[in-house]
Amino acid sequence: MSHSQAEVHRMFELLEPIATVTYSEVPNEAFLALGMRNYWDGYFAGRAAPLGLAPAEVVHAVFYNFADGEVARHIPWVWGKITPREAIAVRERGSATALRQRIGELAESPGLVRAADLAARAALSAPTEGRALYAGLRALDVPEEPVARLWHAATLLREHRGDGHNAVLLTHGIGGTEAHVLLALSLGMRAEEFGRIHHLPQAQLAAVVDGLRDRGLVDAAGGFTDAGRETKQRIEALTDELAAPPYDVLTADELDELAARLEPIAAAAQAADD
Repeated sequence: MSHSQAEVHRMFELLEPIATVTYSEVPNEAFLALGMRNYWDGYFAGRAAPLGLAPAEVVHAVFYNFADGEVARHIPWVWGKITPREAIAVRERGSATALRQRIGELAESPGLVRAADLAARAALSAPTEGRALYAGLRALDVPEEPVARLWHAATLLREHRGDGHNAVLLTHGIGGTEAHVLLALSLGMRAEEFGRIHHLPQAQLAAVVDGLRDRGLVDAAGGFTDAGRETKQRIEALTDELAAPPYDVLTADELDELAARLEPIAAAAQAADD
């Protein structure tokens, strides 16, 4: 059945703090212990592992929003220290441990088991066409342990949404760095203040902003124009629309139940992150 855009977006908000424990200290330390040089080695090893030994060019294309050359600083170097299969296992163990630490006694609750089952049913139900990273993840075994299963399902749904988001960006002619600039502006930040792109050479970042200005999306002061704001809103709305299919397998009551059971888990995970 179909669910409203608001309901689909709410699922994104609830699953995001669960999936992104992957990028926290516990998994990072596990990757460093296996020879990774820094956080980004572990990031690329863990996230790209479902793609196998894909070259940097392929990982760059699938991830979409990294600046030129960033992926190549880590892929394929990391595969000299760890295999994709090992990276998948390290990522799952570290993420489940991190989530368990963040949510405390909720990790042992019947509500989490039910949330994991519902989320996994949704996460495994979507078509894979055009969704390379989601397809790679869906080919993996689903963990039996409930906390790990919930994290895995949240990650599947996050990457399914991400694959769709990249398609929407491409359709609107928005490149990866441009997407980060638009996100920064939507958060009330200047491009050079945003963590994912502030490290880029000033001239390179200025050229990206100038390009958005030439297209009428950014004004002279470096903020959104009305057209830029409308484009950003349209991209987000279409992203939610493309993220909806996994939830069609759930009834309205089941989706409501999933949201209710995720709320305390997501709140606890977010509170620990904050």
